[in-house]
Amino acid sequence: MAHTNKKIRKAILPVGGLGTRFLPATKAIPKELLPVLDKPLVQYAIDEAIEAGIEEFIFVTGRGKSAIEDYFDHSIELEKNLKDQNKITILKYIQEMILKPGSVSFVRQQVPAGLGHAVWCARNFISNEPVAVLLADDLIDARPSCMKQMIENWDGGNMVATMEVPNEDTSSYGVIKPGSIKGKKIEIKGMIEKPNPENAPSNIAVVGRYIIEPGVFDHLSLQKKGTNNEIQLTDSLSSQIGKAPFIGYIFDGKRYDCGTKLGFIQANSFFALKDPFIGKEYKKWLEENLT
Repeated sequence: MAHTNKKIRKAILPVGGLGTRFLPATKAIPKELLPVLDKPLVQYAIDEAIEAGIEEFIFVTGRGKSAIEDYFDHSIELEKNLKDQNKITILKYIQEMILKPGSVSFVRQQVPAGLGHAVWCARNFISNEPVAVLLADDLIDARPSCMKQMIENWDGGNMVATMEVPNEDTSSYGVIKPGSIKGKKIEIKGMIEKPNPENAPSNIAVVGRYIIEPGVFDHLSLQKKGTNNEIQLTDSLSSQIGKAPFIGYIFDGKRYDCGTKLGFIQANSFFALKDPFIGKEYKKWLEENLT
């Protein structure tokens, strides 16, 4: 268990991305509302955060993302219809999804200037406390949830979820320079955003789960641009090395990169195969169509 007395109560969910890989679908629907089976990506992230004990949620949105605000609100007409049709199970489920009044905040990221910039936009909602960051694009199937595993093993400082990736894929990730490894914790000595394989310090990549200390916000406030001319969260995390512990956590679970079409389809297939209602039929259909 964590030895620190600071509880992590808040989570930042950057949901301002344009979702260009999923156009034209994302012209009208934020990519975070794209469904994996019957639940939008953002709901999986929220469920994970709730399981980890998070009580407050700060969404960093962009233009045209008001659908996310509506999703976490009551739909009076829908709820009345479900009640009238006696569809009580689904009604109860929809009502349970709605987060407690006052536990959700929305802040607008006016320009898509990088993940670090999106996190910085939420600074006024965070007092001098550690905060979790969850990227809904990264759908992680884990028991207990990835963020719960991290919080339970966090002893202060900054922490990121890590996994090994094929060497040729390092240019898609933030990659760490590892120090000593104890159990599931890797000491991070440095970090490079999207390095070419020949320049990568390892094949251990950061995926979309973070616990960050207030010092990271101080560095983000400098608004320094990094890779792709964007303000990178990894740069601000790296700036804290030597000032605060920096740990990579090797989580148990399977991660699907739902920011890509392939990862999104893989996640849908995985959850479909597990589904008690359609799993068997879907498996049969897959087998028939694969031969």
